[in-house]
Order: sequence, then structure tokens, then C-alpha cells
Amino acid sequence: MLHVTLADRPEILAGDHTVLRELLHPAKQPLSLGYSLAQGTLAPGARSKRHRLTSSEVYYIIAGSGRLTVDDLVVSVGPGSVVYVPPGGKQSLENSGSTAIEFLCLVDPAWRLEDEEVLE
Repeated sequence: MLHVTLADRPEILAGDHTVLRELLHPAKQPLSLGYSLAQGTLAPGARSKRHRLTSSEVYYIIAGSGRLTVDDLVVSVGPGSVVYVPPGGKQSLENSGSTAIEFLCLVDPAWRLEDEEVLE
């Protein structure tokens, strides 16, 4: 068993300019997982840089509101929203609300720096 808390995980500024805390990552913890899981935040009025991964990604919005763009499709997101981004999907998250967007992102296979391309 492995137990972590959000407070135990250091904040990092991701390449897309969201603030992340990696919760589970098989390359960094003794886990038999094919995916990684992180918690992220995006400040009010901010937008993540457009980027794409060679992995698939699932966003689960915990708090806040905004728009998630994948390729040419835009969806409004808020608490309880789940969005699947296919491998290679050009994506960006925009916070259109007055509070931070908080989300979980699951990347499968697990996130690796060399699998991400920032497009701007």
C-alpha cells in the first residue's frame, strides 16, 4: 500500500503553465501502474499553454469553471466534469471564473517529459 496526501506533494509549474502536484507516478514511486495521476490548479483568468501529449489524458474538474479546448472543440467545464483527451489532441484549459480551477488529470501511459509538446 502507498498513502500520499496533497500536502505531502510539492507544487511544480508544468510546461503548459498549470500548477501540478504529482500524486501517483510509477517511475517515482514503487507502484505497478500504467498511468500517472496529478492534481492541478489554474488561477482565475489564466489559460494553460496549448500542448499535446502522446498519451491519453482524462481531466476531472473538482472546483471552478472554464473552457477546455481539444483540437477545434470547446466544452464548458465545472465541478463534476470529466473530459477525455485522446493521444495527440491539442489541448488548453482556460479559467473563466472568479476562483481557481482545481482538477485531477490521469495520463495513460504515465506522463513523461519527452511525451509532451508545448505548442506556443
